[in-house]
Amino acid sequence: MSENDGKKTLGVRSGPRSGQVKQSFSHGRTKNVVVETKRKRVVMPKPAASKAEAGSKSAAPAGGDPKKRPAGISDAELERRMKALAAAKARETEEAEKRAAEEQARAEERERRRAEQEEKEREEREREEALKAKAEEDARRLQEEADAKARANAPAPDPSEAEARAAKPQKQTQKAPERERDKPSKPAKGGDDKRRSGKLTVNQALRGGEGGRQRSMASMKRQQERARKKAMGQTQDREKVTRDVQLPEAITVSELANRMTEKVADVVKALMQNGIMATQTQTIDADTAELIIEEFGHRVVRVSDSDVEQVIDQVDDKPEDMKPRAPIITVMGHVDHGKTSVLDAIRNARVVAGEAGGITQHIGAYQVQQGDATLTFLDTPGHAAFTSMRARGAQVTDIVVLVVAADDSVMPQTVEAINHAKAAGVPMIVAINKIDKPAADPDKVRTGLLQHEVIVEKLSGDVQDVEVSAISGQGLDELLEAIALQAEVLELKANPNRAAQGAVIEAQLDVGRGPVATVLVQSGTLRRGDIFVVGEQWGKVRAMENDQGERVNEAGPSVPVEVLGLNGTPEAGDVLNVVETEAQAREIAEYRQQQAKDKRAAAGAATTLEAMMAQAKADENVAELPILVKADVQGSAEAIVQAMEKIGNDEVRVRVLHYGVGAITETDVGLAEASGAPIMGFNVRANASARNTANQKGVEIRYYSVIYDLVDDVKAAASGLLSAEVRENFIGYAEIKEVFKVSKVGNVAGCLVTEGIARRSAGVRLLRDNVVIHEGTLKTLKRFKDEVSEVQSGQECGMAFENYEDIRPGDVIEIFEREEVERNL
Repeated sequence: MSENDGKKTLGVRSGPRSGQVKQSFSHGRTKNVVVETKRKRVVMPKPAASKAEAGSKSAAPAGGDPKKRPAGISDAELERRMKALAAAKARETEEAEKRAAEEQARAEERERRRAEQEEKEREEREREEALKAKAEEDARRLQEEADAKARANAPAPDPSEAEARAAKPQKQTQKAPERERDKPSKPAKGGDDKRRSGKLTVNQALRGGEGGRQRSMASMKRQQERARKKAMGQTQDREKVTRDVQLPEAITVSELANRMTEKVADVVKALMQNGIMATQTQTIDADTAELIIEEFGHRVVRVSDSDVEQVIDQVDDKPEDMKPRAPIITVMGHVDHGKTSVLDAIRNARVVAGEAGGITQHIGAYQVQQGDATLTFLDTPGHAAFTSMRARGAQVTDIVVLVVAADDSVMPQTVEAINHAKAAGVPMIVAINKIDKPAADPDKVRTGLLQHEVIVEKLSGDVQDVEVSAISGQGLDELLEAIALQAEVLELKANPNRAAQGAVIEAQLDVGRGPVATVLVQSGTLRRGDIFVVGEQWGKVRAMENDQGERVNEAGPSVPVEVLGLNGTPEAGDVLNVVETEAQAREIAEYRQQQAKDKRAAAGAATTLEAMMAQAKADENVAELPILVKADVQGSAEAIVQAMEKIGNDEVRVRVLHYGVGAITETDVGLAEASGAPIMGFNVRANASARNTANQKGVEIRYYSVIYDLVDDVKAAASGLLSAEVRENFIGYAEIKEVFKVSKVGNVAGCLVTEGIARRSAGVRLLRDNVVIHEGTLKTLKRFKDEVSEVQSGQECGMAFENYEDIRPGDVIEIFEREEVERNL
């Protein structure tokens, strides 16, 4: 083998440089690896020496000298590289010029700022020197005056001592500024520098000479002013500022100190002195806080959470601002006496045709034009379940029209309507309807009203009565004239130029429009965009619709409108008030919600443990029928819940787990499944997901459109929870004549059926001297040797009692049967 052992010799090459690297592995293994290193070829074109040379190069071929051109580069590639190189050089030149210009501008800006800073520092020093000179001059003058007074009052002193005293303060005042300037600044107690020569400059910030927090110029000026007053002998205590401190029912210590602008430590110290150990985060009551406030010399202004409602305008209207308004007429009466039919005939609209079952189950608000006057009608339901809705109708009304059927006379709901009208203190007009029926007897109606202290004009009273017929239209003009006459006597007025106030007649949850409330404006004008609060809800009037379904932008007094834009469904009967800002409305609504929550919690909580135990023991034997109620409007839901509360007795009752407004949702189905309750839908339906979930989980959903059917079904279901009533029916008597002892049977009584009949399946009682000794069943009933099922009166038989043998001659056996009777509520 050769000396190189197949290895190539090293040499200078223009191509890639090669070499070998020895790699070591585990277990002593090695391997030689050949490594090639390639050099990157860089083409650096020569710069043009002169224009002539550049011209000659331009005349040369575009690709340059082919001999000097690098290998493997075409003419086009070389030309492209040359252009890129030229563009890069031009760009570098532009960037260098731009950087130079920016650097020059920054230098000028720094120079300008430095000059301004130096000018300000110079002015500040001059001002400080002027203040110091003035203070020294004042101090010297005061000292001279004091010395003059002393010389005048004192005996003639030694002239040398007087000159020494006069020269000493002057020398001190002259050297004081020098000592202050020469004296190095001392750090404060906390390590901060109390002195500051001037404002912070750029150089100082870059050097970091004034690190940390520095005193402000205002603080320096206050210190100088205090020093000047102290030198002049004008030291005086700071004047105490007395403040009006608003004090709620409970307040934290830190908040109390903040409102008094006192230190928290001082307030805590005052509390400790009064025997109250409290930290700054603890809450104290209003009485304790009042003592602390008075101790610090401030005035107490008591406030409460209910003050948020003071923003609602309750100012009485001036007489000159009042303008005539339309009367509000409420139609009342018993069910099926024709209230809606009378109003329907007045409006010339088929309102009654759209009602389920021919009865009105919502409060309707309509406006009717009668000549030049406008009348606002409220049609209230007549069923007993809607007592509260009729009460709300009477609260907002001016005139009550009491509709009584001529063929039916005065009924319970008629009496209730009379009581509502009297409680509201409004005049009443009696409309005797169905006058065209053959069985009509108007005098019977008038006589029936006398029992309830309603005396009509035909009986020399002061209550107007009109005979009308909703079918033929008879007497409707007279009724409208009577209403207009009564309204003219009342002289109804309201101020339209103020914040609107009204009452919610009805509220519902519309699928497409959200919560919708039927509002009857009582005073002021409700405009689109107004922010209002109604009960526990608030909102902004997004849109309004009148009774004809038309969009309106404003509604004045006595105008009923549907309002859109509430954040929740209010309760029917709530009062609507317009406020200025959305924050006020939200704050009032939150306060009312909290008050209602606290009220419900207080009503549901038992006062003592004994009361809780008694309630639990009373409920132990009471069966409950849980139900869920969903209705289309709030008034109907309330009426159904009130009707459900009246169903039941001491053994069974109906419990409404939840009631609401709107369609039946999947959440309602889940609640019904958890409690095992059916869902009652009144004029609403379940959505698709709720129906599927109810089918899967076996939840019963019932739909109703008439309240009679719903109440009857619930009453029947609750009746099923009642235990059956057991009744005893007496069927006969038997007298024991003789007692026989039979083996394997026991004592057998020889009896004579004296009355009725004796049956083996019946129950028996053993009477001795008319006292019940035993009650049980018969083991055997025989006539002669045969077992029989019954024995007639006057026949003899043998009887043996089950598990009882103490029978004697002369005892009487009473025979009876038991039967179970279903009970109904």
